[in-house]
Amino acid sequence: MVTHYVDSEVGRLGTVLLHRPGPELARLTPRNNDSLLFDAIPWVGRAQEEHDAFAAALRERGVEVLYLATLLAETLAVPDARAELTELVLRSPRLGDTLRRRVADHLAYLDPAALADVLTAGLAHEELRIGKDRPGGLVWTLMDRHDFVIDPLPNLLFTRDSSVWIGDRVGVTSLAMPARRRETSLTDAIYRHHPRFAGTQFVYHPELEHLEGGDVLLLAPGVLAVGVGERTTPAGAERLARQVFGAGLAHTILVVPIAQERATMHLDTVCTMVDSDAVLMYPNIASSLSAYTVIAGADGEDPRVDGPAPFLRAAADAMDLDQLRVIDTGLDPVTAEREQWDDGNNTLALAPRLCVGYERNVETNAQLERAGIEVIAIAGSELGSGRGGPRCMSCPLVREPLRR
Repeated sequence: MVTHYVDSEVGRLGTVLLHRPGPELARLTPRNNDSLLFDAIPWVGRAQEEHDAFAAALRERGVEVLYLATLLAETLAVPDARAELTELVLRSPRLGDTLRRRVADHLAYLDPAALADVLTAGLAHEELRIGKDRPGGLVWTLMDRHDFVIDPLPNLLFTRDSSVWIGDRVGVTSLAMPARRRETSLTDAIYRHHPRFAGTQFVYHPELEHLEGGDVLLLAPGVLAVGVGERTTPAGAERLARQVFGAGLAHTILVVPIAQERATMHLDTVCTMVDSDAVLMYPNIASSLSAYTVIAGADGEDPRVDGPAPFLRAAADAMDLDQLRVIDTGLDPVTAEREQWDDGNNTLALAPRLCVGYERNVETNAQLERAGIEVIAIAGSELGSGRGGPRCMSCPLVREPLRR
């Protein structure tokens, strides 16, 4: 059993979970990209090249890179996991009884790697084995030949959202958008059935209120910030606070309302940490962002809620700092807005004062360098089409404990 532990955003990164983009991205078309939450149709080959360079940059800094698809295939070799995930896709009410039997037959023939491909990339109407002696029934007959029997999951690229490690426990989240909800079933099965994660304890589950990993920042040991907006609900933030307090994983949760807009879908689209006392923030909201401070109640009482207060002040107080250093995205307002849209704030810290960011955010990267933060700049012209940066694409499993 491997020990997994994360108590900050910036402790030296030891192990990370990624998903290399694959055939699920090739399923995106102008007809479905909006419903599948992509702003453009990515060039899959280039996206893979960019992602491979991202993974190589992590390995060069000593980070162990795990791939979700590999873990999933290994998990599907466990009979209980295979039965569970197969049953999940067969449960869809849109299949109908006849098509459900045909899909079950199709999946039964697949080895674990091939089944993992179907569960991530989906199954198209024309790919289902249908013969004259085994017709697909009314549902299959009335489907468009370009429809999917099992929908693809192109947003698996953003492994940050479906799980978050807090201390030595994992929270498998509850994704808000219908196109993404099946992602957590795969993540959940990996953590429950893969031998690497034997004995893992959970602090959140997919059936709970909506909560997404991109909204959860581990500001310091014992201090979390949770964004509430387009994806994470106030009920989700409250549930996480109760779960975390009950497990003794934190003493303070800052709940941060953010605009319910595409450009600010998660807290980490406007704010990420690059040092133990420094945040990179979108300047247009830095002064207006507020936080409610949630503290565990005594002897089973409800958590206490204070505020609102300015986010930067509340965060510094919770982290026992005089103040947080703030590094602005971009320089002038137009550059700041452009680079925020291009995930300029969405950096992945590999260690204090060392982060990964998209190379196209030239001014933001220069700001970081001037502040003493080393930036590993990676290409992201295709990876960013789903509105996500290096932090979105990575789920840390192991970080060195942060000591001040």
